Amino acid sequence: MSEAITFAILPDTLLPLADKFYRSHRSPMRATKGATLWVAKQQEIIAALNLTAVAEGHWLTGLFVAPQWRGQAVAGRLLAQVLQARTGPVWLFCHPELAEFYQRAGFVACEELPRELAERLRRYGRTKPLIAMRTT
Repeated sequence: MSEAITFAILPDTLLPLADKFYRSHRSPMRATKGATLWVAKQQEIIAALNLTAVAEGHWLTGLFVAPQWRGQAVAGRLLAQVLQARTGPVWLFCHPELAEFYQRAGFVACEELPRELAERLRRYGRTKPLIAMRTT
């Protein structure tokens, strides 16, 4: 029988493990300084995401699931844990093809963003198509 997947905040002292996880899968994502890093683990990290305080809520970045774990609801379960534990809205930017996934997790497309996120979206949008979403 395989070990259960656990979902938890990674202590700051273990943030290098998250960066190692991202690098091992050739992901450009990294643990964000000052953010809360959530992980899904089964002995080792199998998924991770960053939550950074912004305005009266949080900005979600860096959601990544190890390729061998994709299609097994790990990302959805990790998001559910994070959204249950937080207060205030959560915003994110995603590629259009991921919008449906985030809608199933409780996000909706949004036009209004906190000023600092609106500026980032404008900057990021110069090089790639992104949709802003937030929790309802």
